[in-house]
Amino acid sequence: MTNSQRTVPTIGNISIGPLLLTSGELLEEVSLRYEISGPEGAPFILVCHALTGNQHTIGNDKNSGWWSGLIGENRYVDTDAYQVLTFNVLGGCHGSTGPTTIHNKTNEPYRSHFPDITVRDMVHAQHKALTIMGIHHLAAVMGGSLGGMQVMEWGLLYPDRMDKLIVLASTPVFTDYGIAYNHIAETSIKQDPAWKNGQYETNHSLKGLEIARMIGMVTYRSATLFNLRFDRKGTQLKYDVSSYLDHQGKKLTERFDANSYLTLLRAMNNHDIGKDRGGWEVAARSMKPPLLAISYDRDLIFEPSLMKQFVSEVANGSYFHVDTEFGHDGFLTEFNKWGHVVEHFLNN
Repeated sequence: MTNSQRTVPTIGNISIGPLLLTSGELLEEVSLRYEISGPEGAPFILVCHALTGNQHTIGNDKNSGWWSGLIGENRYVDTDAYQVLTFNVLGGCHGSTGPTTIHNKTNEPYRSHFPDITVRDMVHAQHKALTIMGIHHLAAVMGGSLGGMQVMEWGLLYPDRMDKLIVLASTPVFTDYGIAYNHIAETSIKQDPAWKNGQYETNHSLKGLEIARMIGMVTYRSATLFNLRFDRKGTQLKYDVSSYLDHQGKKLTERFDANSYLTLLRAMNNHDIGKDRGGWEVAARSMKPPLLAISYDRDLIFEPSLMKQFVSEVANGSYFHVDTEFGHDGFLTEFNKWGHVVEHFLNN
């Protein structure tokens, strides 16, 4: 972190030692991989990523980050004014402790033996990392989907550590409809003969993971968008939409570990901010920091109506709905429709 401007994001690794999980199990050695950008001395914004995301929120000239259209120099979240930090989530596969990590007792990757984690475990790990890094206060915590789940838990577990919360395309409890789709995805992976109880030879050989990704892609975007984009082009032997899903499935196997995928799916299924807090409505009423929630039209899994209901329970909550054909993936695109709302909330 010697570059005062950090025009190129800094990538690093932070060891946080042992972490006691909400299950009672102890992970003895935990580390988190991170990306940080922005001028030293500026306020920090913590960005939490979604299911198959990673720490590369901004990226670089060769490889743009997954939110580079929203965050960066002179963007809606301006890295001339803020330091933006993203951790690869606990249980992920891009450098943080997860199923691909070598267990120090067996000298083998955890694989399917990696313990079940919760969104609260992810937040506890990030909090511990920030403390070790000497970052004791945040201007905001923001994220979408699984990232939004983390934001909510941040606001309940450590409400005095940030000024503002920004939740995109996420709900206070993961619904049965979402769990149903995750069950189909998990079943497709586990019934793949190449799965071998999580001891598969290569990630590329898992057709079940490809299918799981196809299932996800159908839920992330709307029927309207699919119909407009593909318009029944192709032939009965191979429609363009089929080729698109095949491509997305194969692409995921090249960058994401199947055991990590299942670990994070289960964490999403478990998400309920009201667990051990008297219900999600009670938990929402106890949130202290100002909160902005943004929902997206045609989001199948994270229903806008539930997001709106959630915000109505938050004492200092504001809500914005985006009219979009992208459905759930709206939080990753069309920034011109809603980036200004985030910008205004941060800076006023």
